[in-house]
Formats: sequence, C-alpha cells, structure tokens
Amino acid sequence: MANVSPTANFEDGTSVRKEDVRELKSEAYPLPPVRQDAFGDESNAQVKYKVLSWWQAGFLMVAETISLGILSLPKAMAGLGIVPALIILLGLGIIATYTGYVIGQFKLRYPHITGMADAGEILWGPIGREIVGFAQLLLLVFIMASHILTFTVALNTITGHGTCSIVFGIVGMIASCILSLPRTLTNMTWLSIISFGSIFIAVMISMVALGIQNQPGIVQVTASTTLVNGFVSASNIVFSYASHNSFFTFMAELKNPKDFPKALALLQTIDISLYIITSVVIYRYVGEDVKSPALSSAGATVSKICYGVALPTILIAGVLNGHIAGKAIYLRVFTGTKHLHTRSWVGIGSWIGVSVGLWILAWIIASTIPVFSNLLSLMSAMFFSWFTFSLPGMFWLKMNKGLYFSSKRKIFLTILNSLIIAMGLVLCGMGLYTSGVAIHNDPGTGTFSCANNA
Repeated sequence: MANVSPTANFEDGTSVRKEDVRELKSEAYPLPPVRQDAFGDESNAQVKYKVLSWWQAGFLMVAETISLGILSLPKAMAGLGIVPALIILLGLGIIATYTGYVIGQFKLRYPHITGMADAGEILWGPIGREIVGFAQLLLLVFIMASHILTFTVALNTITGHGTCSIVFGIVGMIASCILSLPRTLTNMTWLSIISFGSIFIAVMISMVALGIQNQPGIVQVTASTTLVNGFVSASNIVFSYASHNSFFTFMAELKNPKDFPKALALLQTIDISLYIITSVVIYRYVGEDVKSPALSSAGATVSKICYGVALPTILIAGVLNGHIAGKAIYLRVFTGTKHLHTRSWVGIGSWIGVSVGLWILAWIIASTIPVFSNLLSLMSAMFFSWFTFSLPGMFWLKMNKGLYFSSKRKIFLTILNSLIIAMGLVLCGMGLYTSGVAIHNDPGTGTFSCANNA
C-alpha cells in the first residue's frame, strides 16, 4: 500500500501536505540562529575551560566574596548599631541570594552569555554591551586596587612600617601578576580553597584573641550617626555581598550551568553565617572604636599574626577578580581564534600581557586613593548597586516581558524586582554623594605616599 502524506485542511476546502506547511512556516518565520558561547566546542581543544564542577565554582565564589568585605563589617556595625546592622546584613543577604538566582536563570535563557557585557547587549544592544562591559572592567580594576591597598596595610602592620608603602604596593602587584598566570578557572580552584582557609583562620584567631584580651563592651542597639557616616557603613555591607558581576563568568566555565544554584547556595550559606558571627563578636568585644579593616583591632602582636595568616586571601581574592577582568578582555580579542584553546606563544603571551597591564593600572589606583573604608564605599556606590541589584531586576523584567500581570505570582515578582531596581538606584546616588564627601573630608596619607597606612 502506498504511503500517503498527512494533509492539513483549510476552511475553503483546499488541502496541502503538512510537510509543506512546516516548510512554508520555516521560510516565513525562520528561527533565530542559536548563538554559540565564546568557548565553543571544546571536545578536541588543548586548553579546556568548561570543566568546572559546582563545588569548585562555589569555592571560587566564596573566595572572591569573603575577603575584603568581612574586614569592614564590624566597623559598619559600630556605625549603625547592632540591630540596624543585623537587619541590613540579613536582608541584603536574602536579596543578594535572589538576584544571584535571577542571574543564573538569565544565563540559562541566553546560553551564549560569558560576562556582564553580553547581558548588557541583550538589554540595550551594542551600546549596552560596551557600557556594561566597560563598567564591569572598571569595577574589577577597582577591586584589584583595594586588594593591593590592603596588602600594603598588612605588610606595614607585620613589619612595623619596615619600608615605604609604595614598595609594599609594588610587591603586592608583582605577586598578583604571578598568581594570575593560569588561564582557566579550574586551575584557580586550589587558590580559592587556600584563600577561604586563610581568611577563616585569621578571623577566628582575631575573635578568640579579642575574647581573651577584652571584656565585653557596651553594645549600642542603634547608633547616632550622620548621613555620610551611616551610608558609608551601609555601603560597606553592600560590598560584602557584591560579587554578582562575575557570576556569568563562573557559569560560563561550569560543566553543567544548571548546577549554578548549588554553587550559589554554598556561597550564600557560608557568607551570611560568617558575616553575622564575625561582625557581632568583634563589635561586642571592641565596641565603637573598632577599626577597618577589623584585623587591626586585635592588638599589635595579634594583628601581625592575623595579617600574616590573611596574606593569602588578600592576594588571591584580588587575583580572582583580576582573572575575570583579564578573561573579559582576552575573550573579546581571541574568541573564534585558535589561540583561545591552544598554548601558543600568542595566546600565552597575550594573557600574561593583559594581566600585567591590569595589575599596573590597579596599583596606580591603589596609590591614588589610599583610604580603605571610603574606597570600598565609593566602589559600592558606583558599581555594586547596579550589578547586584538593579541589573538583575532588569534581567527578570526582560525574561518576563508581557507576563508582568499574568498571575498573582507574576504581579508580586514584578513589584519585587521593580523595588530591587529602585533600591540599587538609591544606593548608587546616595552612595556616590556620601563617599565623595567622606573622601573629601578624609584625604588619608596622600597620593603615592611612603607614609604608614596601617
């Protein structure tokens, strides 16, 4: 019996084969081509990037996040009072978890994304790609600068200002360049574990020493503060959660991007718990005179020990941010070329050149604005408010365009994400003003100064 193709019948009585209908639809409404991610097919690649497991990505995120931020939290708590600070710590932790999840969903919706620049292109086209990409790069360089600055504070503390602070900054820059040599995130995993262990042990030593040395002080439920000081404190709490700008980069190198929520859960469980415990204990035993970074509050001898133990995380957390900055430039130049997946002289030499150039720029910035707490606040206001809050809210609105009021759940999430966007804008505007005033009123040790900044 002859095969008869199924037909589609129309109201006027005509009929055509269903295969023809599908062909006509394909010609009239062609499906958009699936965009390949920057790394492409790595089955035969010499250098493979997409090999991260979720726990490796989780520890990379932990190492990047729990570093400088935790050193400023006890002072932030002193500036706000224990109750407002705890509310902000816990509240921002929950919101940061949600916005991180939204970033993960956005990546799954648009698999070609490898960085914030790609996400900016989806929102606003080529101009958005350039603006968001430049903002992320500038943010990462500022983070690198803050790690160099903290490295100089640490060495000044350990050595009793043994030499010019500029020399310590150069030493930190060179060490960071060396640690930045690996091209893949999987080769940075062992550094991330060392980094987390380093800051964890240093903070534990500091808390135990303060508990032995000091009597519990007076804890203020709420603190009397000015607008500038209060917002600087709040901005430093924002900084402690703000590693969202690099989430796309971590997801891009996961074996299975769908595992990202596991990595995010690992990060947020560790950082929220450790932030609350550390800030409460150190503030309880030091009081309103707690310093930023907090390791300086444990006394001269203990501070030297703590800074010595914390040196790996001060370097490595900055190196991870430097790696992400370098990766953004590297992918922009070499995507689609053989050098991305080979150990050619051009590929290796270019990676080294990009890393060294970024660290030199970071050292210049660190030597120009040597005021630790105010520098954190400035970065939080300019960048983190967008990457952690406003942009993820916009990602959700983009993914759900046309569905904002389709159900009660969508209405709630539409309102929630709109409020998150507004919160990011307020943090940006007010933070820029207050951190600018703070830097103006507290010039620190000056630019390119040899003075002791410990």
